[in-house]
Amino acid sequence: MNVEEFRSAYARSEKVKQICSHLESHSPNLNLQGLTGSARTVIADAIIQNIGGNHLFILPEKEEAAFFLNDLQNLDHLSNSILFFPHSYKRPYQLEEIDNANVVSRAEVLERINRGTTSIIVTYPEAISEKVITKKQFAKSILEIKQGNTYSIDFINELLIEYDFDKVDFVYAPGQFAVRGGIVDVFSFSNDEPFRIEFFGDDVDSIRTFDPVNQLSIKTVQRFTVVPNIQHQKTFTDFFCFLNFIAEK
Repeated sequence: MNVEEFRSAYARSEKVKQICSHLESHSPNLNLQGLTGSARTVIADAIIQNIGGNHLFILPEKEEAAFFLNDLQNLDHLSNSILFFPHSYKRPYQLEEIDNANVVSRAEVLERINRGTTSIIVTYPEAISEKVITKKQFAKSILEIKQGNTYSIDFINELLIEYDFDKVDFVYAPGQFAVRGGIVDVFSFSNDEPFRIEFFGDDVDSIRTFDPVNQLSIKTVQRFTVVPNIQHQKTFTDFFCFLNFIAEK
């Protein structure tokens, strides 16, 4: 029996169907007992297969959340909708020590939700207790760049400076950008790699991700979204609970 057969067998089981039926009822409060090891991840995966839409899993602490995420990804290794939502700081509530990788992960989750993309989000209490910007602010603060569209390089330059991006010679970290003639490099907070935009006049001729170490291209894309540091206290003023950002269901 391979992994897909194993997943399919669980998804068809009578117990899982009962759980799904209960979760879709008008009072979906349910307590499952007797799940040990990775059993709750297997059940969660089976529920995801049966019930479409978005899912939010809150584990007691960060380490448990990381193990749960890893198990989900191993069960469905082809999925790109399984996301981790961590807290921003290297140490909880020490605002001066931001972890850029965590800010990128948080921004990616908010960007997916804002786009309406189906997402499976794994998190823990410290992460969701940290407030996020409002949906309205988020929608206003992002810039989608598409191949073939027309943009002024000066406009992009001014917008990135307004949202506290650092203008550098070569980008190597989130929150940086560089302009060299008709080429603009941007390291958005919603992606693990920077983007290189090549202009022909004011038209976007090509967009690709690249490795900041050796400057080699990774892949070509049709569009991407520039997302600033969503935790920046000086750029944004209105923050609220993450649970208000996600859909009611």
